[in-house]
Amino acid sequence: MSHSEADAKRRYVAHLFGGIAHGYDRMNTVMTAGRHHAWRRRAAQKAAEGLTGIALDVATGTGDLAIALARLPGVETVVGLDLVGSMLLLAQAKLGRTDCRGRVTLVRGDALALPFPAGAFACVASGFSLRNVPDLGGSLAEMVRVLRPGGRLVSLEIVPTEGRVLGPLLRSSFRHLAPLAGAVLARDRASYAYLPHSVDRFPPASRLAEMFRELGLRDVGYQRLGLGMVAIHWGTKP
Repeated sequence: MSHSEADAKRRYVAHLFGGIAHGYDRMNTVMTAGRHHAWRRRAAQKAAEGLTGIALDVATGTGDLAIALARLPGVETVVGLDLVGSMLLLAQAKLGRTDCRGRVTLVRGDALALPFPAGAFACVASGFSLRNVPDLGGSLAEMVRVLRPGGRLVSLEIVPTEGRVLGPLLRSSFRHLAPLAGAVLARDRASYAYLPHSVDRFPPASRLAEMFRELGLRDVGYQRLGLGMVAIHWGTKP
C-alpha cells in the first residue's frame, strides 16, 4: 500500500468510527451476543499474565480493554491510545463511571507512529482494531518497538473463518448480519457494511501468528473463540 493510500485509509477509518462512536458499544454487544466483554477480559489476562508495569491499549475505542487491563494485579497504570477523538471522549466518560479513574490515561495518537519511547510497556494489547490499520505489519512493528524485553503483545481480533462447511456459512451470515444490524440499531447500514469486508481482507489466524514470529516474538500462540470467528494472539519480546 502506497503512502497516499495509507493516508486515505487512515482518514476513512477515522471518519467512519467517529460517525458510529455513540452506537459502538451497543453494536458490539449485539454482534457478539454479549461476549465481547468476556473476550476482552481474557485478552487482558493473557497480556498481563506474570508481568508488572505499565500496559498500553492500542486503538482503545471506548476503553473497555483498557479498563479490563487496569483491573488486573501487576498492572500499575494503563495508557489507552486512539486516533478518533469522539471515541476518547466516550472512553473518558466511561472511566468516570468505573473504579479505574486515575489508573487509565487516554492519549490521541496513531497506531503506525506510537508516541512512546522504545521499551516503555510491560504489555501491549489491541482489541478489534488491527483490521482497520492501513499497514498491519507496520502497526505490529510499532507495538513490538514499545514493548520492553520480556513484555507481551496480545491482539483480540475478528479473523476469517476456516473449514469447508462452517467457514463459508459463518462468513455469509456475517456479511448479511452486520449491515442489517447497523441499519436497524444504528441507522447506518453503509458503515457496518465495512465490517465484514475488513475481515475478508484480514489474514487468517495462522498467518497472523507467523507475522508475530517474523517480528521476533517468541512463545507465539493463539486461541480461537466465538465459533472460530474471533482469535486471541500472543507473543513475548525476547
